This record gives sequence, structure tokens and C-alpha cells, in this order.
Amino acid sequence: MTKTRILLIAAPLVLALGLAAATLPGSASSAAADPGGITVQGTASVTSVPDRAELSFGVESQGQTAKAALAANAAEMRKVIAAVKAAGVAAADVKTQSVSLSPRYNDKNEAQGFVATNSVSATIKELAKAGAVIDAAVDAGANQVYGPSLSGSDQAELYRQALKAAVANARASAQAIAGAANVSLGRVTAVVEGGGAPSPLAYALGKAEDAGSTPIEPGTQQTTAMVTVTFSVS
Repeated sequence: MTKTRILLIAAPLVLALGLAAATLPGSASSAAADPGGITVQGTASVTSVPDRAELSFGVESQGQTAKAALAANAAEMRKVIAAVKAAGVAAADVKTQSVSLSPRYNDKNEAQGFVATNSVSATIKELAKAGAVIDAAVDAGANQVYGPSLSGSDQAELYRQALKAAVANARASAQAIAGAANVSLGRVTAVVEGGGAPSPLAYALGKAEDAGSTPIEPGTQQTTAMVTVTFSVS
């Protein structure tokens, strides 16, 4: 019974001491009583004009035998690759994508020879030359053209700019919430980065350099960054 009485007396004393400590400005209990902070999402985009393009060029050839179809295709594809390089695409920026060979059938499902295809991708680092490269490839024998996939050479820097703006956007939202809640916004306690990728806009700017070549309009792209930021409050 003695031990029980001591505990019952001590409990109110501990509670009283805890409440007293919570009123002290620099006490550990004051830090523990932190409201928990404000967590917000920030988003920002940076608009840019693409300056490079990736295109795919292919050749489809037919032959009575597999060997004949593949040989004819190889001969044509060599001409296309040479023409693409001659048009200003560096050898390091030309890469084979696929090679295929398959039987060809008629409406009655009867074998009618073989079909061979070969395709390469070409990264054009001067967008103004894209139209001329397409024309050169087709003139050399390419009968399949896909693309372009447009991008910027400074994509990493654009994304970093978008990240900075996204954090600023998050801070502005947090300040608005803090003001409405009648609390003071403090330091950043956590940041989580979201994804970001360039996305094309609907309007176009600029034209291909050669008025006689296939036109390629660069348009504009938005590089978007997203962050989730937590701020302390007091």
C-alpha cells in the first residue's frame, strides 16, 4: 500500500513539472509541442525551343528468296546511311534500330517470297538541317521515315531551373497557408523531388533552314518539375 500511495502522489507532481517546462521558451518540452509543420506541393515549368531531333529511316525490300531480299535490303540501306552522314549527321549519331526478315504471303496465304527491313536512328544536333537529312535519306532509297522526336541539348539545366522555381512556388503556397492559420513559417524540414519531363506545346516557332527541304517546325517544349516541401511553423 505504501508504494501505491507514493506513485499516486508522484504522478500529479510530474504532470505539474511538465506543464511548467512547456511554458519555458527554450525548454525541450516546448520543441516537442511543435504544431507539426506545413507540407505543400510546388510545380513549375520552363519553356524552351528544341534544338535537336531524332529521326528513324528504314528500307523495306522484297525478294524471291530470303538471301535475295536481305542482299537487296543491305545494298539500299548502305546508300541511306551514307546519305545521312553526308548530310551532316556524325557517324556516332547514327545507330541501327532493327533488322528483320520474314516470308511474304498473298491473299490465299501462299508464300510469295520474302520481305527484309532495316532501320536506323539518326540524332540531328542542328535542327535546321533536319529537313535536308530527311530528303537525303529518301533520295538515297529510304521508304520509311518516322519522327522527329524533338529535344533540347540543355535539358539538364532547364530541369534545374524548373526545380528552383518549383521550390519557390511551394514556399509561396506555404506562406499563404501559414498566414491563414495565423502561424509563422519556419525553415524547410523535408523536400521530396517529383518527376519532370519535356512536353511539347501546341504552337510552333521557327522554320527549317532550307526552304526547299522537308519542313520541320521546332515548336516549344515545357520542362516541368514537381516537389513536395515541409516547413516548420511556430
